[in-house]
Amino acid sequence: MEVFGLTLTQIVSIIGLFVLGLLVGILIRRLIGVALILLAIVILAMALGYLSPSTIAAILHYSGYAMATAYSKAQQFMGAIPYSSLAFIIGLVIGS
Repeated sequence: MEVFGLTLTQIVSIIGLFVLGLLVGILIRRLIGVALILLAIVILAMALGYLSPSTIAAILHYSGYAMATAYSKAQQFMGAIPYSSLAFIIGLVIGS
């Protein structure tokens, strides 16, 4: 069965890439929202005196080690995502 010169396997692949891009876009949007809320909480805690700048510096220092591990895992994940596909990019833009 062919539709517009595409086989059923190709159509399913395109739809799958679109949905994957859509989900990644939604994830990115939600992560940015959570990051902004955490930033607001930290700023409010500093303004109220619950956190000092040295405490924040220590937290950032220790989180730097975790970020290095997360970065290496993200590089592996980026190798698996077909971000050069037009269907994925369209889904990503719509999702974010």
